[in-house]
Amino acid sequence: MSNIQKFYQGLEVSTKAGKAPYTIESGQGAYLTINGTKKLNFCSSHYLGFAVDERIKQAAIKAIEKYGLGTGYRTLAGTHELHLKLEEALAHFKGTEKAVVLSSAYMANCAAIQTIIGKEDIVISDELNHASIIDAVRLSGVKNKMIYKHADMTSLEEKLKEADELRRTPKTNGETPLILIVTDGVFSMDGDLAPLPEIVNLAKEYEALTMVDDAHGEGVLGRGGRGIVNHFGLEGEVDIEVGSLSKAFSVMGGFIAGKKSLIDFYLLKARQRLFSIALTIPDTAAALEAVTILQESDEVVTKLWDNTKYLRSELQKYGFDTGNSETPITPVMLGDEEIAKEFSTKLFAEDVFATPIVFPMVAKGKARIRVIPSAAHSKEDLDRGIAAFVKVAKELNVL
Repeated sequence: MSNIQKFYQGLEVSTKAGKAPYTIESGQGAYLTINGTKKLNFCSSHYLGFAVDERIKQAAIKAIEKYGLGTGYRTLAGTHELHLKLEEALAHFKGTEKAVVLSSAYMANCAAIQTIIGKEDIVISDELNHASIIDAVRLSGVKNKMIYKHADMTSLEEKLKEADELRRTPKTNGETPLILIVTDGVFSMDGDLAPLPEIVNLAKEYEALTMVDDAHGEGVLGRGGRGIVNHFGLEGEVDIEVGSLSKAFSVMGGFIAGKKSLIDFYLLKARQRLFSIALTIPDTAAALEAVTILQESDEVVTKLWDNTKYLRSELQKYGFDTGNSETPITPVMLGDEEIAKEFSTKLFAEDVFATPIVFPMVAKGKARIRVIPSAAHSKEDLDRGIAAFVKVAKELNVL
């Protein structure tokens, strides 16, 4: 057998145990169609129901009719007037001086870190940060990478003291090393929040930059869904805010918001912007309309939180362990991985779509079904889902 044959054989062995995801045959609303059957959608991160919102769909359709579909590289012939309008709207929405849009939130995290951090700088990261942050730190080539215990401010300060000592040695160019503290805003597996006020206070004390990945906070937290920085009243005190357009806004893309000088630097230097195609016309128009809707009213965000509180209180009433979530992300803790998988399979048979979360997405022994309610759900929808959870839990004797 040749080395090439061995390579492909190894790939087959590695992927044999993997399970293909379900194929969705409908829009991502309160319900999904899978294999021709309507299923209650209990695990999508389209928090506000914008994926099937008529006003947003029409905005995309009208933009296509007027401008077509694609654009190009932002640095060549791809910067469209809609891109500039969206960036201006996002900066206003977030309460920052400026914003830059990229093709995904993954790319936004990579750009945010790699562009400003060199190998002689220092990055301090929460141990449960998203994979895109981990990859961004690796991409930067920084040698001094520190991990603090999840949301543990004593641990963070210990790392800051170490970083402060390291910073006393200048870089080869004579400059003082930068210290960057980076954290998720909402941790996507447990739904808990980063203790951002304490992080900001420590950053000020140790003269460090701060960065928050607010992918699951945009459209969810703060006044009218403005995110975790607004939620804690910290506008202007967090250096780098990274947001996603693919969660609550239900389209493609990500963005970085911050001070004008910082965003101008990203516009000029971020490789993820320079060498990647710009957002399509429909994605840009839809995102712009989503921001406009949220600036007009907080009605849809209020509905999301009403549904969240009702779902969580009812699940807890029946004896489910929903962890320590502070957001619509509602983990139904089961512990055992095989039970979590069987629980999800039985829910599917009850026409409720809620996927199991198991290792390596979470630690072993922490398996759960992650439920995410939406503003698109009615109380009747939630009751139907809760009833299915209770039925399956009784069958598996896990309550």
